[in-house]
Amino acid sequence: MEWGWGNMSDTLDRLKALNSKLEEKLSQKKGKTPAKAQKPVTKKESSPKEALEKTEVSASEPVLLKGHQREKERNAPHASSSQKGDNEEFAGKVRRLTQILLHHLGINKGEEPVRAQNIERVAELYLRLDIEKKAPDIRDLFIYKAMNISGIGLKEEDFGEIREGKYVQVIAITYEPDKNGKKKAKNISLGYFGKAETLDLIKKNRVIEFVLRWRYEKAFQNLEHYRLLLEKVRPKESLF
Repeated sequence: MEWGWGNMSDTLDRLKALNSKLEEKLSQKKGKTPAKAQKPVTKKESSPKEALEKTEVSASEPVLLKGHQREKERNAPHASSSQKGDNEEFAGKVRRLTQILLHHLGINKGEEPVRAQNIERVAELYLRLDIEKKAPDIRDLFIYKAMNISGIGLKEEDFGEIREGKYVQVIAITYEPDKNGKKKAKNISLGYFGKAETLDLIKKNRVIEFVLRWRYEKAFQNLEHYRLLLEKVRPKESLF
């Protein structure tokens, strides 16, 4: 199925499909539900929405990478020479930031291509959303413990829904000791995007995607942390 960013009516479905895909991949890494053990869905059982999500999530890489590639292909032929120069400069910045993150996080592109592609998209969205204004060193993104969005729902029951009257911000969460040495949560705004009901749809979906992709990489890091702890307490033959 071919699609681009121009069709906004089902972009939230794609973002939701991405969220489900990320959770599925992480579940498989934890060994909860091996892919071949899942019951296949027959054509009779598939609803139109399920069929759409099945088509979009079937690729080995995160689904929105394909949409991003289609967007670049669609825009490239119509770009002027100055626009092409700007696009090349932007692409160069994305490559540089991607390499910085891959090196910083110790990700081998050949061994973990999907994770590397996810990092590349994080770097691009970091620039497109001007997150660098609040976090000029992209490596600082992953010192935070969690990340959320104010003004837009991310739960299953309200995914992508705006909260009228609220302001949209990307919120990073860290824990710092108070004067008594007790750790307390601290919220840090990484980007402010105005009122939820007036937010441009493309920017809204990029904000959602940025947070989802950050969470995806953070989940990999958490899994690696627990794997290393298990190595210290279990015999090698019992490790996954």
